[in-house]
Amino acid sequence: MKRVFITGITGYIGGTVAKKLLDKNYSVAGLVRNEDSAEKLQQLGIEPIIGNIHDEAILKAAISQADAIIHTADSADDAYAADSIINALEGTGKTFIFTSGSAIFGGKENGEKSDFVYTEDIPLDPRLEMASRVLINNYVLQSAKKDIRSIVIVPTMVYGEGLGLKKDSIQLPALISFSKEKGFGTYFGKGENIWSNLHIEDLADLYVLALEKAKSGALYYAENGSSTIRNLAENISRQYHLQPAQSVSIQEAVNTFGPAGGYFGFASNSQCNSDKARTELGWKPQYQSIEKFI
Repeated sequence: MKRVFITGITGYIGGTVAKKLLDKNYSVAGLVRNEDSAEKLQQLGIEPIIGNIHDEAILKAAISQADAIIHTADSADDAYAADSIINALEGTGKTFIFTSGSAIFGGKENGEKSDFVYTEDIPLDPRLEMASRVLINNYVLQSAKKDIRSIVIVPTMVYGEGLGLKKDSIQLPALISFSKEKGFGTYFGKGENIWSNLHIEDLADLYVLALEKAKSGALYYAENGSSTIRNLAENISRQYHLQPAQSVSIQEAVNTFGPAGGYFGFASNSQCNSDKARTELGWKPQYQSIEKFI
């Protein structure tokens, strides 16, 4: 496997994974929407393929020329894209790594704490709002029956500076920005809900290890630490010299970040364990403190 095709390559995860692969002498191609992005990728040594995730002809052509496909586009809920990729891969024996997200663990706890920690062995019974995401994950994993080396990675809250075109993640920068607007570190409800987290470079290393070592049909949760949202808010207040952290209503979170972001991104618990990736793939994450990166 030397040629890897990445969707979402101009994004935070995709761009960092691409850089790690280039450092290991893989040939990397990426799907982009326009000429401007294509030029930027070429400067990084990446072959751009102009198109969109729902153009099946472009997807098929790109997949036919690749040994492996890594799907990091912001579309964990996009069943159409997942199905198109699987249709193009069926019977090829090629590798397909799909990116999900750990909001699937959320219980809509509205800032209340839950100590439950998920492992890959625990069957998921997701809330209605996240059910489609779990169905897509399962569909990808079951595509192993179609002679596809399918793998699903479930990142938690990702932090740190990206190595590609996009430098920032979503959750933590959004919380910092919102806190600056309010003048104090913000949490929602009691803010005692807990999120697992990991550094972007550790996550990208996991993708490379999965590409090289994972078995077909494998599922990996990705974390290396955890924090309450209130703890993040308190650190934001200190680091940005804001007023002491304060609670904001769940409704304001929903109004600001949308229902998925409000109820699940900032007010639910999302805890998991990554021992499986450590044991099976030899993954050794290096960064352990999200607070240092606030």
